[in-house]
Amino acid sequence: MKRIALFAVCCAVVAALTLRPAEAEPSLGIGSKAPALDIEHYFHEDDTRVSEFKKGNVYVVEFWATWCGPCIASMPHLAELQTKHRNEGVQIISISDETVDEVEALLAKPYPGKDVSFAEVTLPYTLTTDPDGSTQRDYMEAAGQNGIPTSFLVGKTGIIEWIGHPGELEEPLEAVLNDSWDREAFKAEIEREQKFQEILQGLDQLAGRGRFDEASKMLADQIAETDDADLKERLITVQRAVQPQFNFLSGNPTEADFAFYREERKATEGNPQALFRHAMTLYNILQNGGKIGPLGGEAIEALRKEMENVEDDGKVAMLELIARLHAAEERFEDAIKAAQQGVELAEGVSRSQKQRMSLLLEDLKSNLEQESDGDSKSDSEAPAIEE
Repeated sequence: MKRIALFAVCCAVVAALTLRPAEAEPSLGIGSKAPALDIEHYFHEDDTRVSEFKKGNVYVVEFWATWCGPCIASMPHLAELQTKHRNEGVQIISISDETVDEVEALLAKPYPGKDVSFAEVTLPYTLTTDPDGSTQRDYMEAAGQNGIPTSFLVGKTGIIEWIGHPGELEEPLEAVLNDSWDREAFKAEIEREQKFQEILQGLDQLAGRGRFDEASKMLADQIAETDDADLKERLITVQRAVQPQFNFLSGNPTEADFAFYREERKATEGNPQALFRHAMTLYNILQNGGKIGPLGGEAIEALRKEMENVEDDGKVAMLELIARLHAAEERFEDAIKAAQQGVELAEGVSRSQKQRMSLLLEDLKSNLEQESDGDSKSDSEAPAIEE
């Protein structure tokens, strides 16, 4: 039987366990001496060029790009921080690796939602680009950082005190300035997070190969072996979320697993987004060969009820999920009815939603036809009953 194409499936296990591949151990981290800067181009006339970090001053080395939405959104915050702390020896240096022309083209444009240009918004802090990528290599690659914007907070002695999103910069910056920053505590927090991610990656690899029993044992062993109370608590939270899924996917669900999902669904009452995530988890189990018994029908009933509390675009999304839940258990006539409702509702909502629902409806009808043809063929080939 033809399998219906998946749309973006997002469940607890996938959300928790989607990670980048393992990389080499970072050579730059909290407590490292900050590499000297060799930046090719500064954009603002009054920018103070920096190569070595002056003792007693504090620097923020931030990486951005013109195409990066979160980087753009961070610009007013960086400007505000620079203005606030300028007289305290703080310099914020924002570094792209794009061409000068690319950055200048952005600076000439109006900043979204403001009556000023990008050039005016970024004027309070030091905006630069380093097209040869050397600074990116010295900082981002050396620290194993893959996403932007990322900020490196360089303290009064030229040591990296903090690494993170510029939106979370204010508290550590102020602590470094007033000498209350606990570098070792933050370093321990970072190491704990790295360990957590490593465990999730191992769990993801085992679960992705269908080795659910091994994944369960590995997680249980990690919980038993860790002496870190915070890490243990986080791992137990993961275990509670993924163990029922593992049991359903391995074909060995217990009454407790059914009770877990029923309690989870009950907790979503009045929260359409949470209910949608719950139903998507069940759909993911079905798509990966698990059997969920009456849970699918119960989720569909809850989705139908909760549809009253969402806008039309949300109703279309729920109808799509209802159709797919029906189809995953080969109730194609019910699936077609839900999809047809979605197509009709999407007419006045969204062209893209209507197109997606229309394609789903075609797939469902095709599946129903194939099922009917298969049944007819089986009937015609069946031996005649002797009188």
